[in-house]
Amino acid sequence: MTFNEGIRIDTSTASSSGGSGRGPGRGIAVGGGVGGLLIVVVALLLGVDPSTVTPSPQQYDTEGVAAPGFDLSQCQTGEDANNIPQCRVVATGNSLDAIWAQQLPGQYTRPRVELFTNDVDTACGTATSDVGPFYCPADTTAYFDVGFFDVLQTQFGASGGPLAEEYVVAHEFGHHVQNLQGVLGRAQGPGAQGATGAGVRTELQADCYAGVWAHYAAITEQEGTDVPFLQPLTDQDIADALSAAAAVGDDRIQQAATGQVNPHTWTHGSAAQRQKWFTEGYRTGDPQACDTFAARDLG
Repeated sequence: MTFNEGIRIDTSTASSSGGSGRGPGRGIAVGGGVGGLLIVVVALLLGVDPSTVTPSPQQYDTEGVAAPGFDLSQCQTGEDANNIPQCRVVATGNSLDAIWAQQLPGQYTRPRVELFTNDVDTACGTATSDVGPFYCPADTTAYFDVGFFDVLQTQFGASGGPLAEEYVVAHEFGHHVQNLQGVLGRAQGPGAQGATGAGVRTELQADCYAGVWAHYAAITEQEGTDVPFLQPLTDQDIADALSAAAAVGDDRIQQAATGQVNPHTWTHGSAAQRQKWFTEGYRTGDPQACDTFAARDLG
């Protein structure tokens, strides 16, 4: 178990949807600005061909009716977070909110969290489950289909484990922090592609911010319960998070897909880089140590 059972889960900024049931035909708005494009960038993070981010017929019920979302009333305690993946996402978000409010006093505002299956409408466009987890700056919401956690193991070779899943949540919240800091748009600016481009630096910073969260998660007490969010992290916990970070490195994705590695087209960084920057955040607990934009050597 990772979460302390004594914590209480706050679902006030979370929601859940089961898909629109529209059937195929509406794709993601991918043009103009960081909004729609960011979804495609995150699709690349997950190893997904961006051309697949449109709904497919089998993702809907036979009546074309929206499926019900997950019942968030099931998420009450840390025990629920340990047993139910959807509750684990929300509880991880709670811990991230507490930690980033301390790190960015007066600046941090909570993002919304939406759990979805099949497809979801966002201010960045329509996304399907194929996209995996993503953050939309236009509505300051992090979106999660928990089925991705299984894909992370079965298709990308990650070791699994609760902290691997929580790392994914922390990475998306890292993009929210970047949005608050006004740097997220650099991922789509001039010179964004390539092994040293702004896109890679943006993603590695989000990995580092996930490490900052891991540094504090087991020592930060939840207000009202005075219980730390997480139990002390073990070496295996950290290994699981590093495994997840490495599994979605550009080099591993390219090698698996084409048998070749082309750093000139990287958007998120290599497996080694992603592990390095998560480790840097975890080691220091200092967001200032995550300035990948100023780093000469990304690792």
